[in-house]
Order: sequence, then structure tokens, then C-alpha cells
Amino acid sequence: MKNPIARMRFPNVLNSVSRPTAVLFLAATFAFAWQTQSPPSGTKAVWKSVPFAILKYDDQAPKSWAMYHPEKRGLLLVRLWKRYLLINLNEQEVFDIDPLTVKQQGDNVEWTVPDSPENSVEISEWKQRDVGGVERIRFRFGKDGHFFEMQIPLRPDGKPLY
Repeated sequence: MKNPIARMRFPNVLNSVSRPTAVLFLAATFAFAWQTQSPPSGTKAVWKSVPFAILKYDDQAPKSWAMYHPEKRGLLLVRLWKRYLLINLNEQEVFDIDPLTVKQQGDNVEWTVPDSPENSVEISEWKQRDVGGVERIRFRFGKDGHFFEMQIPLRPDGKPLY
């Protein structure tokens, strides 16, 4: 006896739809999926304050500082006195940000991440490690410059608190 499913005839769905219609449908589907994955350029993102973070500049706490994070992990925006630094933890890069492009909104700030920041800061001696309840990131500005240290609190599962 033959398999009953093998004897069934299924209509060819592709023959019932014209090719231009199918191509147009697939193109629209891919365009929609691509558009929803990346935010439109030029929109401002709100960066939220990182609670319980600690900053040190040459082993002393600066008098005026703040740390912000976007929804995407791995980026931090740090205000150190009147200077803003964009810190990419994944690439171990630091960029100097124009303070006029950052707008304060209470405890948060509004700023757009450019595709490729231009003002790269020379750093050396990058050290990033987990020291219990915090993640410690320490680097030096230039070859013989000042040390900068951040301590970001961690959750019990080892992920950043923010």
C-alpha cells in the first residue's frame, strides 16, 4: 500500500500568485524587517543615569561628574566636569564629545550617537575586570597621562545593574 499523504495532490501555491506580486511582497517584507531593526538616523536617544556608579580621576573622586547609559549595553556617556566622554566598553575606545550636542533632561540626557565619532582620545593601559559586586574599568589618558577609573555595580547574575 502506498502512503496516503504521498497520493494527495497539493496545489502549487506559486502558480496561483503572479511573480511580480510575489517579488513585491518579499521586497516589502524585507524592507519592513530591515527598517524595524535599526532606528532612523538623526533621532535623539535618551541616556539614563547609572545609579550607584563610582568614578575616580587619579585615585580621587572628581567634584562634578555623571554617568549615563543607553538601552544598548556596552556604551557609556560620562560627564567629567564640563567634558563628555563616550566610552565603548566592547571596543575599548574613548571619544571626546562636544558638550553642546548633549542636552540635560533632569537626571537623564538626550544625545544622538553618531555612526563614527571623530574625536578619539588616546588611551593606554586598559584594564577591565569583575571585582565582586562591581565591574572595574581603568585606563590612562595617553601614555603618561592621568588615570581614569569607573566602577559599575553588578547584579547577582554578573550583568551590569543598568
